Amino acid sequence: MVGAQLRDTAQELAAVLWREHTVYRERSGGMVIRGEHVRRWISLAPAGGRDEILVRAGRILDGGTTAPARSEAVVPLAAGTGVLAATCRRLLADAAADAARPAPDREATGRSRGSRKSRKSRKSARRNGKGRHTGFGSWVVLVCVAGVIALFAYSSAMHG
Repeated sequence: MVGAQLRDTAQELAAVLWREHTVYRERSGGMVIRGEHVRRWISLAPAGGRDEILVRAGRILDGGTTAPARSEAVVPLAAGTGVLAATCRRLLADAAADAARPAPDREATGRSRGSRKSRKSRKSARRNGKGRHTGFGSWVVLVCVAGVIALFAYSSAMHG
C-alpha cells in the first residue's frame, strides 16, 4: 500500500515542482524525481515511522551522476502535496546553497579545492578530446605540410 501511495505522491509532487522531470523507482523501493534542467534530484522513501516519508535532495553532477544528499527531512504522508512541495523546495534551496558555498582556504584543509577542480576539468577535457593533445584538425595540417615538404624534396631531387 505504501509503495503505490508513494509512487502517486511522487508523480503529483514532480508535476508541482518541475515541468520537466523523470520519476523512477529506486532499488530500495523509494521514488526518485530528477529535474535534469535544474540539475537537482529528490528522493522519497518510507521513513521509520508509519505513514512518514523520508525526503532527501541533492544535485545532479556533470555526466548525469548524482551527488550524495546534502539535506533530508521526514514528512507525514498525510500532510499533502503542498506541505511536501514546500519541504522539497527548502531542501533544494539547501542543496543549491551547498553548491554555491566558497571553497575553504588551503591552509584550513591542507589542499586547494581549486587545484582539484582544475585536475578534474583537465581529465574531462582529455576524455572529450579537448585537452593539450593534438586534435584531428592539427593532424590534418601537419600531414599536409609534411606532404608539401616531401613533394618539394622529391621535385628538387628529380630536377636537380
